[in-house]
Amino acid sequence: MMDIAVSRPAVDPQRYFESVETDSDAPEREPVCLYLETTNRCNLLCTTCPRTYEELEPPADMSWELFTSIVDQIGHLHRAVLHGVGEPMLVKSLPRMVRYLKDRGSYVLFNTNGTVLNEKNGRALIAAGLDELRVSFDAANAETYKVIRGKNYFNRILKNVRAFRELQEREGHIKPAVSAWLTGLRETVEELPDFVRLAAETGIKEVHLQRLVFFNDNAIGLARPDQALYERLSGEEAAHIDRATALAKSLGITFSASGGASEPGMSLKRQENRPDNSSPWSLCRRPWTVMYFTANGRALPCCIAPFSQRGYENYTLGDATQQSLREIWSGPAYRNFRKGLKSDNPPAACASCGLRWSL
Repeated sequence: MMDIAVSRPAVDPQRYFESVETDSDAPEREPVCLYLETTNRCNLLCTTCPRTYEELEPPADMSWELFTSIVDQIGHLHRAVLHGVGEPMLVKSLPRMVRYLKDRGSYVLFNTNGTVLNEKNGRALIAAGLDELRVSFDAANAETYKVIRGKNYFNRILKNVRAFRELQEREGHIKPAVSAWLTGLRETVEELPDFVRLAAETGIKEVHLQRLVFFNDNAIGLARPDQALYERLSGEEAAHIDRATALAKSLGITFSASGGASEPGMSLKRQENRPDNSSPWSLCRRPWTVMYFTANGRALPCCIAPFSQRGYENYTLGDATQQSLREIWSGPAYRNFRKGLKSDNPPAACASCGLRWSL
């Protein structure tokens, strides 16, 4: 297999995300960000996740051979996100994967539920050079946590994260930057001020209210349109966010309730010349900047696709176990997907995405 663009100079990912042109259906530039689903296994049963309700693919951890074969084909990989629909810290080779990417100059992060963030695992991630660790608490108390995430691990997670932050402070480890995440649900938005306070008590300095990714049709669990906050935010719900914002400021915590995307410059903002937001999907740049691979090597358009439409067969763009990244990136499936995204009839996985997904 060959590099997509090994001879090209590195580009600044922030500027690239914001300036990328979508005129071409087969972009010459390589993607600047990879999502690598290190595993599709999980030890929780979250009510907002599709894998809780159906088997999306055969259970698997991404093999070392598949991982390196994908990474080695990107000449200048700026950003690597090591999660998908599973819990990354269940993978024994995760620190090795982080180190492999760091040795190639990539910025590396992943989301975790924190259940297995013990001292041994935490030290391994620090030693590997992980840049960012995002902990999905999703609740401010044990009772709500069990309802949302399916198991009673709340106190264990608090203990793990607090111990990890104390270790970092005690030994002077700046990285990884640790942040706390809460999915924006009507059922939990009133807990947001308590969530900010909890994060502060745990030693976390950055809190995010994450947009809810939901199904429009045949909704599962709490991943439903009626649970989303975007464009339906009541005065009372807005007050909870305002109180959380004020509290975070008083505690010296960075707080975001924008529902921004994982990649810099990728937040989908309202276009001034489209007051009716008739085609919010057209703002997306992911098919020109990002590649996502499942633990089994299936290429998907982005991390949101599994939440947007049932059945990977509806939006599979390639197979990294059978094709090179160049063949996938410039192949007919990707090209047709990009064409659809620019049209008035986007791929089904994109039609409800972007602006109308929660915050």
